[in-house]
Amino acid sequence: MTHTTTALKRHLLAPAVLMLSMPLSGSVLAQVTQDSSTKDPIEMELNLKDVVKFNWGFQGATQGAGTPNQAGLGFFLPMMVSDNGVLFLDVLANANFADFDDYSSIINTTVVNGTTLSTSTRIGYRWLTDDNAWMLGVNGGYDTREMATGSADTGIRVTNSQEVDFQQVAFGIEAVSDTWNVNVYALVPVDDTEYRLNSVYNGGALDTYGVDVGYSITPEFETSIGYYYQKGDLNTADGSGVQGRVAYNIGSGFSIGTNLSYDDAFDGRVSADILYRFATPEAVKAPIKKAWNAPTIKGLTHGVNDRDVRVHDGCGYYHCGLGDLE
Repeated sequence: MTHTTTALKRHLLAPAVLMLSMPLSGSVLAQVTQDSSTKDPIEMELNLKDVVKFNWGFQGATQGAGTPNQAGLGFFLPMMVSDNGVLFLDVLANANFADFDDYSSIINTTVVNGTTLSTSTRIGYRWLTDDNAWMLGVNGGYDTREMATGSADTGIRVTNSQEVDFQQVAFGIEAVSDTWNVNVYALVPVDDTEYRLNSVYNGGALDTYGVDVGYSITPEFETSIGYYYQKGDLNTADGSGVQGRVAYNIGSGFSIGTNLSYDDAFDGRVSADILYRFATPEAVKAPIKKAWNAPTIKGLTHGVNDRDVRVHDGCGYYHCGLGDLE
């Protein structure tokens, strides 16, 4: 009886032993992996309330086409986070510094050191598409810029230099995928858009309308190219321009970038910027951390781009050629 039972067990176990000894085919292995991966779906779920957090830090930039040397603080505040989107407030405050020696950031008159500030406030809403393939967003806000002026870099002697201030309203539309990103923006000066800067030059804020298209070479390296149209009350800087950018995300909220622009008014301009943001992430499992690094998810808390008040100057009450030469 015992011999018969043992033989029966061997007969029943033989097919199972044979299956275990055979290598799994690709389809079988995929099915096994899929079955095991669905045992704990909670680990792979992404709760935006764990991702979209308040962050703050500092930023700085060198002078560009109508923009100053500046550095300051900023913060990003999620005001409402839903299952697939966030309503946010994004605020910057910068101190403005003097232009590089004999090189005006606004074409003719140099910007000088002073107790001048620039601010930028954006309110917006960003959301993920149903398949999480894109992050889409809209934003609007209000920007200010105080500006202290000094001598001219044109060889014309100027007197009675002034400190002035400008304001603008701004609107933006953005889209981010794992590879591409698009930013459309409009900067529209309001209130007093033109001032007398000194005895020769007037200065005015520029209406700027543009679009930037970016491509992620790697998760850390990103390039973009853009077109903009600018127009001012002085009519001396009206026209189109192009700009390019290369940015590198070092990690832990730290990134640097280089910008190149060209238009007929400012000619070629090169600037650089730096950004660091302190974040407050919670401890989570490794699969979730990997999901957090997707560009679409990180884009939910990125600061809004293109928010400087751009200023240019031109001849005022006197013809430039009639000024006192130095």
